[in-house]
Amino acid sequence: MITQFDVILLAAQRAGVVNPLAEAHGVSHKCLIPIAGEALIARTLASISSHPGCRAVHILIEPDGERAVRPVAEIFARDDLPIRFIASDSNIAGSVLLGCENGTAPFVVTTADNVLIKHDSIERLVKVMGEGADAAAALANKDDIRSVHPEAQRFFYEFRDHGYANCNLYGIADRHALNAVEIFREGGQFMNHPRRLVNAFGLLNILMMRFGWIKIDSAFERMSKRFGIDIRRVPLADGTQAIDVDNERTYRIVEAILENRVDSLKI
Repeated sequence: MITQFDVILLAAQRAGVVNPLAEAHGVSHKCLIPIAGEALIARTLASISSHPGCRAVHILIEPDGERAVRPVAEIFARDDLPIRFIASDSNIAGSVLLGCENGTAPFVVTTADNVLIKHDSIERLVKVMGEGADAAAALANKDDIRSVHPEAQRFFYEFRDHGYANCNLYGIADRHALNAVEIFREGGQFMNHPRRLVNAFGLLNILMMRFGWIKIDSAFERMSKRFGIDIRRVPLADGTQAIDVDNERTYRIVEAILENRVDSLKI
């Protein structure tokens, strides 16, 4: 049974590129965008740092971002909960690896814009790792997400049993599970390099998932076999957990959820 974990919080943005939403809100980094009166990263940190199992937070961000974010983040540091900054890598997988190298397993991985993250979601993820999973990924199904707002998500992974979206919440139980992350280090932007995607997952697996020929749990079984580790799905019934702040549309939806006025919101 897992009782404590380190959090890897991904907060970087692409070098030399100002996020359009950050620019629209007059801040240097997306994680500093104010929403319902607080910065995105402050809301995310408030949730994860208050979880009794969280023993450390490792924030992956570029050096100039650290200077801007540190005053916000350090508010949540305590004697029993250090908040550390690590210079991010040029891709997400590399940043996750850096976080793992500087922390203590098991790890909960999420993003600074995941402001609706709840303790229950973290607990379900940790429970799956405690039951033997090497790695885990939280997903919500299409119906639950659309019940929050019909425009909350526009793209889903369509499987034979249902459509799903990820919740930007992942678990890495031990260093053995980093084998899968290492595969992605060379992957870069998979959508722009299909050959890399095939090399990582295998052509047959990609075709079966792309055309909805298998159920989602079968897909996880095939990924586990491909990577040589036990990767499990963590189903979340709360559709809000798959809604983070990606653009102006999702910003407005998340803001409305935080202010309890989503029923009156029209996009």
